[in-house]
Amino acid sequence: MKINQTILKEFILVGFSVYPHVQTFLFVVFFGLYLLTLTGNLAIMGLTWVDRSLRTPMYLFLSALSFSETCYTLTIIPRMLTDLLAKNRSISVTGCGLQMSFFLALGATNCFLLTVMGYDRFLAICNPLRYPLLMTNMVCGQLVASAWAAGFLVSVIETALIFRGSFCSPNLVKHFFCHMRAVVRLSCLDSDLTEFIVMAISVSGLMGTFLLIILTYVFILSTVLRIPSAEGKQKAFSTCASHLTVVIVHFGFASIVYLKPEASGGDDTLIAVPYTVITPFLSPLIFSLRNKDMKGAFRKVLGKTILLNK
Repeated sequence: MKINQTILKEFILVGFSVYPHVQTFLFVVFFGLYLLTLTGNLAIMGLTWVDRSLRTPMYLFLSALSFSETCYTLTIIPRMLTDLLAKNRSISVTGCGLQMSFFLALGATNCFLLTVMGYDRFLAICNPLRYPLLMTNMVCGQLVASAWAAGFLVSVIETALIFRGSFCSPNLVKHFFCHMRAVVRLSCLDSDLTEFIVMAISVSGLMGTFLLIILTYVFILSTVLRIPSAEGKQKAFSTCASHLTVVIVHFGFASIVYLKPEASGGDDTLIAVPYTVITPFLSPLIFSLRNKDMKGAFRKVLGKTILLNK
């Protein structure tokens, strides 16, 4: 336990202040990416709501993921953009705890939703005749609710472990948001043990969901390879291409953050940018550009809007 230290009531987010000459440039880049991310996710949710042909489990899952990622970016990026232009980067301990809890909850929810989407594709390809009975809209809603519940459960456990004691000075959080690894090091208690436990929970959740997705794709691949026609194989794979691409991007960037050895060095602030900014930007882009139904629905809505304006 640390002794003779001042008990903290607020933190200072160091963030990108160590790069003062590029802060304005970073603000412009991140603000642009954030607007595009919001536009992409809102477009997916809007199209799913407007176009009845998209009200199927696959697109309901996609809409749920878009909503989760919108909330996920809202917990971090607006504050980050403000701090890039502000001199006062302080945040209360309570505010830090809330930001961390929502970040962890929504990040875990995204992992669980991607896993559920993999399960949906597994049922659609490996059990197509029973798929309409097994994956109804009600079951879809229950799976989405379970993903959110599991995400917030993980968050409550990890946040409670980190914030169970007081924090000692210095009050500098070497990150652009309240990242658990950066905050736990300021704990007056045994921060090494707490850091090990919360990282073990995060890595277990990350690797567990990723391995489940890989397992579903092993079954999908074995089923697709048994399809006699090349056209049938291509059609089956096309329904999974977007999801698989997002999984690779999401878990690839996440593994850099959570599986990085402590002794490897590197700036944690820069390392977290792909996972917190780039991944949410790429996800709606991949799902919309590689999906014929989504592009078709967009053209229909655009066509109706043009006709109404005439």
